[in-house]
This record gives sequence, structure tokens and C-alpha cells, in this order.
Amino acid sequence: MGEIQELAGRREGSGPLRGAPSPLLADFTRLREAIDRRLGELVPSAEQRPQSLNGAIRHALLAPSKRVRPVLAYLVAAPDEASHAAVLDAACALEMVHTASLILDDLPCMDDAALRRQRPTTHVAFGEATAILAAIALMNCAYGILADIDALPAETRSRLSAIMARAIGCEGLVAGQELDLNFRDGLDRDAVEDVNWLKTGVLFVASAEFGAVIAGLGPRETAAIGRYARHLGLAFQTADDLLDQTAAAADIGKDVGKDGGKPTLVSMLGVERARLSFEEHLAQADAALVESGVSPEPMRALVSRIFAAKGIVTP
Repeated sequence: MGEIQELAGRREGSGPLRGAPSPLLADFTRLREAIDRRLGELVPSAEQRPQSLNGAIRHALLAPSKRVRPVLAYLVAAPDEASHAAVLDAACALEMVHTASLILDDLPCMDDAALRRQRPTTHVAFGEATAILAAIALMNCAYGILADIDALPAETRSRLSAIMARAIGCEGLVAGQELDLNFRDGLDRDAVEDVNWLKTGVLFVASAEFGAVIAGLGPRETAAIGRYARHLGLAFQTADDLLDQTAAAADIGKDVGKDGGKPTLVSMLGVERARLSFEEHLAQADAALVESGVSPEPMRALVSRIFAAKGIVTP
């Protein structure tokens, strides 16, 4: 999908922004490139000691990626040119957490994956011990970045750190991975979607909440954009489950067939009904988006772009 033609960055029914909106709000390609470039600046070079650790960090973090979570945070925040750098750094912190979670998910003791983002997984390329250390380093780097964004008020930085902590911990990614490792037959659809929420949706919601906090959205709007992100995350996971059953590894840049034996919406409902569930989540996401007051067209363009990259045509 091409550039967004409608200028983003204005809340519906609100006055103009404090300054000229960031031009990156209207161009996903440039925004993703800016995120990639900034990520490379925020972590040590591969030549810096210890080279193996820093090489592993860069191998995982700078691999080709859609950068969905940081883009989502950036679009919700809708920064002007003056606040662009601060929002970009906060968005990059989210991508570091996401990448760290992928490194850990791919380990032999977890999902035992060999391919991620079109390249060997970090433990395959650098060894298990270095991969684990790289994940720890990335998570800590993310918190350090948030602490150092002097352009944001201290209270805002504190709220962002709290959102990130909840997304990672015992009510977030870690809990989701533990439940996924111990999945058993006999679970119902709600239980499967709970795990999908923890493994995928929770970081989508954190990304939207990052943007909402930075933009100063009210409680009603923040709750609505959180619902949007929750349903978007569940649609994203359902799409991944569909691709795990139907796609080739070369087409999607990661291992397929890793869900074998685990309950998924596809294994429970079949491909057609899982596809209907995917469409239902997208419809509920769009309804919540309208309620949030966030400019809808850039967000809808993001959704189309996400799933087009997966080879899935959205309704």
C-alpha cells in the first residue's frame, strides 16, 4: 500500500496541533526507515566489546521487520515536528521489548525455532547463552531509553515505564509464554484467545497506550484505543495461526508448523471459521478506533498494510 494521502495527526473535532505535524505520519515507508535508523543508533555497534553480544543484539533487532508496534505508538501519539524525536525513541523502546521476546520465544527450551525475520534465529547464529543475554540487554536498554527522554515530563516517562512493565511481566508476555508452553487439549476458545492476548495483544495495547499517554488523551479515548489495539492484536495472532497452517517458511520469513499439537483457533475452529474470527476482530477494532477520536484513516491504512504483508486481504 502506498503513502497515506490524508494528513494524520489531528484528533477528530479538535483544533490544530501545537506545530506542524511530523511528515512521517503520512508516509509509512519513511517512518519505518526512521525507526530502523534510530534503533541502529540506540544500541552498541557490532565492533564494540563484547562483539558477540552486540552482534547478537543487532542481528535480532535490525532484521527486516514491519515495525508494527512502534508504528502504532507513533500514529496514536501523532507528534508534531518538535516532539518527533521523543516519540520515536519511545516507539523504539517498544520494538526492543518485542525483539527480546522473540529471541526468548525462539529458544530450544521454548518454541525451538530456526528462522525468524528471514534470517537464522539469534540462538542459532550466536548460541543460546548469548541469545539470552541479548534479550536481557534489549529489555534493559528499553527502560533506559524511556528514562532518558528528557523532552517528556518525568510523570509521562514513569507512566510509560509502568505500561511496559505490565506488558512484559506476570500479567503480560511472560505469562502468555508460560501458558503457551503448557497448553493442553480440552481448552475452549476463550482460553485460547486469553493466551493469544497475553502473547501478542498485550504489547499491541501497550503500544497504543504509549501513544495515548504521550498525546494526552482522556480516559475514555485511551480506553477506546486500547480496545482497538486489543482486537488488532488478536486479529494479528489469528492471522499468524492461519499462516502457520497454510504458508511456506520462505514466504513469511519464519518457521511454520510450530503450532503442531497446540490448541489454536485454527485447530479448534478450522480455517474458514478462524478467518471469520479474524474479520470479527478487525470489525471490532475499527468500531473502537472510531470511538477513540484518533484520526482513523492512517490507522486503517496501517491495518491494510500489516495484513497485505502477510498475504491476507482485509475486509
